[in-house]
Amino acid sequence: MNDSINFRAIDDPALIEVLASPIRQEIVDMLAALGGEASAGDVAEHLGRHVDGLYYHLKILCKAGLVAAVDAGADGGRRFRLSGDARPLRLAYKTADEAQAQTLRMFIHGLLQVAEQDFNAALTKGDVITQGSERELWAARNKAWLSADELVEVNELLERLCVLMSRPRTPERDRLLSCTFVLVPNRAVSKRRSMSDKESE
Repeated sequence: MNDSINFRAIDDPALIEVLASPIRQEIVDMLAALGGEASAGDVAEHLGRHVDGLYYHLKILCKAGLVAAVDAGADGGRRFRLSGDARPLRLAYKTADEAQAQTLRMFIHGLLQVAEQDFNAALTKGDVITQGSERELWAARNKAWLSADELVEVNELLERLCVLMSRPRTPERDRLLSCTFVLVPNRAVSKRRSMSDKESE
């Protein structure tokens, strides 16, 4: 089994801004989950949205070159695919670039909005699995001290997760799930307040 995925890196602030929209994030993710190409109707059905509401966002994605319109399917419905060779997208961070940093802030805001919407929707389902090895619903936050080796292990595990979650649908891969995570460095804060902190109170 191939445990690697060749992602398409996105570092252009203009493209990241396009993807900052929660619904456009969902569209791109769903196209990837459906093998890189699908009809607008299929995307809408799996997102639980009306297809007419997706065309505006698909047009923006096409104009940005992230998605391409292809010939209509047998049913006459319009089809769309991820541009290029339909690889899943991944952001390439350039935090020293303020324009890109600002669009990354917009993107993470949208990403967390989608995660919250997905979690809230799952709470309304009576048959969601919440325990055991086939658990489907889980939210957690951890803060920990890690060694350099442990940080490497964390990144390897997250990369493995990204690979697993980026494979297209097959007859065996028939359960649609979403996973959102945020890994950030935490900076220690002095226990003693500075004079500027005191003066600002």
